[in-house]
Amino acid sequence: MVNDNGWFTEVYPKHGSAISLKVVEKLHEEQTPFQRIEIYETEWMGTLMVIDGCTMVSDRDNFLYHEMMTHPALYTHANPETVWIIGGGDCGSLKEVLKHPEVKKAVQIEIDERVTRLAEQYFPELCDSNHDPRAELLFIDGIQWVKDAAADSVDLIIVDSTDPVGPAEGLFNAAFYRECFRCLKPGGLLVQQSESPLFHAELIRDMHHTMRGAGFATTRTLFFPQFIYPSGWWSGTMAGKGSLDQFREEDARQRPFATTYYNPEVHRAAFAAPEFFKPLLPR
Repeated sequence: MVNDNGWFTEVYPKHGSAISLKVVEKLHEEQTPFQRIEIYETEWMGTLMVIDGCTMVSDRDNFLYHEMMTHPALYTHANPETVWIIGGGDCGSLKEVLKHPEVKKAVQIEIDERVTRLAEQYFPELCDSNHDPRAELLFIDGIQWVKDAAADSVDLIIVDSTDPVGPAEGLFNAAFYRECFRCLKPGGLLVQQSESPLFHAELIRDMHHTMRGAGFATTRTLFFPQFIYPSGWWSGTMAGKGSLDQFREEDARQRPFATTYYNPEVHRAAFAAPEFFKPLLPR
């Protein structure tokens, strides 16, 4: 919500905290069949997309999320030729995935087409790769897509979803993870945004156990800053059919594209778990 003084505030009642951004103007607002989308121009964070009252993406800090939800997983997989992105309607993750020349096909499965069309209008730099011949954009239910897909048909699945409520709720359960496991090729891996380690540690703990129960041999959580998300600290959780210890470090060091945050040192450091978090992880 935006108050009379022009500040957008997202309140986190459970944690007694909030984030506020000074708004210059509201650029757009609409109710889709799935959610309410608002676009603001802010004083310092640039353009901001808000979905159902929750900050989603801003000009200034989106690189943190998009790079860390893609490059660590892509450089952990031995040869990621086929990638699915479940969600990711702002197209930032798709753009990062397609920077990798080894990727032959990337399918983005977003349930709400309006997210993508608004991103094309208000965040055009995130949509630079939408017309890459390797890209396919589908506006359908990602859960159903995975159910219908053939076994052993994809190398990497990136779940770039909103919080585990509403349309995204079904992406955080055993049934979905079992279907992902079935679809992944040998050596395949899944990475899913997994909320704030500070605010949602129990959710991440449950994700590890549920992913292992669905058949994944190993799971790991990576950490990164994210200013506009609750607590300012975010995470992604990986699940692999095999080991997640293989890091193509030299490929990452010689990557043929520029990054703003990601590098091999950040890759290694991102998987270092703080002490309070270690007891939550499966042994």
